[in-house]
Amino acid sequence: MNSPLTTYIALISASGVLNVYLCLYVYFKRQSYRKIAYFFIAYTATIAIYCFSAAFSLLSTTLEQIKFWTTIQYIGMPISVILGLLFVIHYLGIHLSKIKIVALLILPIITSTMVATNDLHHLYYRVFEIDPILGAPYIKQEIGVWYMIHGAYIFFCMLAALLLAISYWKEISKIYRPQLLSLILGQFIPMVTAFLYLMELTPQGVDPVPMVLWLSSILYLWSISSSRMFTLMPVAKDIIFNSINDGVLVLDESLQVIEFNQICEKYFPKLNKKMIGKDFYEAWLELIGKDFPLVLDLESRSQEMQLMFEETKRIYQIRVSPLIEVGNNKGLILIFTDVTELKELQLKLEYQANYDGLTQIYNRRAFMDYCEQNFLEVKEKAIPFSVILMDIDYFKKVNDTYGHHIGDQLLKHVVTIFESQLTAEQIFARYGGEEFALSLNGYTATEAELLGNKLRKSIEGQSLSSSKGLISVTFSMGIAEAVPNKAETIDQLLNKADKALYSAKQAGRNQVHIYKRAQ
Repeated sequence: MNSPLTTYIALISASGVLNVYLCLYVYFKRQSYRKIAYFFIAYTATIAIYCFSAAFSLLSTTLEQIKFWTTIQYIGMPISVILGLLFVIHYLGIHLSKIKIVALLILPIITSTMVATNDLHHLYYRVFEIDPILGAPYIKQEIGVWYMIHGAYIFFCMLAALLLAISYWKEISKIYRPQLLSLILGQFIPMVTAFLYLMELTPQGVDPVPMVLWLSSILYLWSISSSRMFTLMPVAKDIIFNSINDGVLVLDESLQVIEFNQICEKYFPKLNKKMIGKDFYEAWLELIGKDFPLVLDLESRSQEMQLMFEETKRIYQIRVSPLIEVGNNKGLILIFTDVTELKELQLKLEYQANYDGLTQIYNRRAFMDYCEQNFLEVKEKAIPFSVILMDIDYFKKVNDTYGHHIGDQLLKHVVTIFESQLTAEQIFARYGGEEFALSLNGYTATEAELLGNKLRKSIEGQSLSSSKGLISVTFSMGIAEAVPNKAETIDQLLNKADKALYSAKQAGRNQVHIYKRAQ
C-alpha cells in the first residue's frame, strides 16, 4: 500500500474513531444533557458510518467492493449533513416542526437509494469505474443529473448551518461564543473541503471530506468537555430571557448596552441591535427624549415612571440590580415592568372605595378618613372646626311618588348645586341615602350656620326639572363645633351634629340648627 493511501486511510479512520467516541460519550451521558444531545448522537453516528465506509472503500481491491462501500457511505453522508443542520438549528433555539424535519430528510434518502441502484439508471454517476491510471481503489467518475441536484442541496444545507451560526455571534453572550465558534468551524471545515473537492483541487479519485472531519470532532470534543455544550447552552438562556414578561436590559460595568430581550423591544419601539455597545444614558435619551430618572450604580433601586409613546401613556416600574457575570465582571440589569393596567385597576378600586357611585362625590368612608385627619390637625393648632350633617326633607315621598330613578336625579341635582358653591378645602360627601356631610376647617359654628343657610336657600330656590315636571325639595341641617381643649373624637362630634339635625327636623324641617348642650 502506497504512502499517500495509508495517510488517507489513517486520517479517515481517525475521524471515524473520534465520531464513534463522541457518539458513545454523549449517549451514555444523555440523561444529564438536554434533548439536543440526541441530534448530536445521530449526527456523529452517521458521520462515523460515512468515515469507516470511506476507509473500507480505500482498502477495496475490486469495483464491486468499492461500489458496496460507496453505497454504505451514502447511507451516512447525506443524512449527516441534514442532522448537522438540525443540530445547529436546535442549538440556536430555532423550532422546526416534525413535518419540516422530515421534508429536509427526503432528498438525502432519495440520494441514498439512487446511489444503491445507480447501475440501473446511472442518474447519480454516469461513469463509475476504477481509475485506469491510478488503479484500485481510486475511482474515475463522471457525475450524473442527480449528483448535481444532491451536491447543490448538501452544499446549501452546510452553508445554511454555517450562516445561521455566524448570524447569532453578536446576539450571544461572550460566555457562549467558544461553543458557537466550535460549531462555526465544525461546519466550515468540511464545507470548504467539499467545495475544493468539487473544484477538483484535491487528490484525484479520493473523497477528502472524511479526512478532515477529525478536526471538527476535536472541536466538538473540546466544546463538550470544556464549555459544557449540552448543559450550558445559549438556547436555554435565550428561551428564558425572551419568555420573561418584563423588559430586561443588560449593561456592562461601563454602562454600555450589551443585551436586551424581545419584550424590551416591544416596550421601546426605537430600541434595536444598533444600540448594543452604546452608552446607556445616550441610548435612553435617544429612546425617550429625556434623561434617565435613576442613578445607575451597584445599588439596587426601584422607581415608577410614566412614559408617553405615540400619545399613549404607559407606566413602568423600573428595577435596577447589580449583575455579576462570569469572570467577575460587574454590570447592571434593568427590569421594566409595565404596570399600566395594574395602576389603572388600583386607581379604579381606590376611586370605588372613596367615591359614591351615583353622585361621584366622597362616600362616608372617605369622609371619615379626611375628617379624622383634619380634626386632629386643627386640634393641635387650636383652629375652629365644624361639621354639618344635612338631610333632604321628605325624600322617601319623592321616591314613592315619582320613582327611584327620579330620586337618583334629585340627589345628583343637589350635589351639582352644592359643589358649585363649595371649595376644595370643604370636604363634601354623601353620608348615606339622602344624607350628606360637610367638614369645615377654620369655621366656627356661627360661620358654618351662615354657609348652611346659603346652601339650604340655593336648594330651595332651584327645582329639579324632570320628566315628571318640576320637583322642589328642602334641606334640614345640623351643625356641631369642636370644643377647644376638650378630649373629643370625630365620632362624638358627628353624633352632636346628628342630634342638631334631628332637632331641625323636629322643629319643622328646612332649617339649620347648631348643637347645644341641652340637646
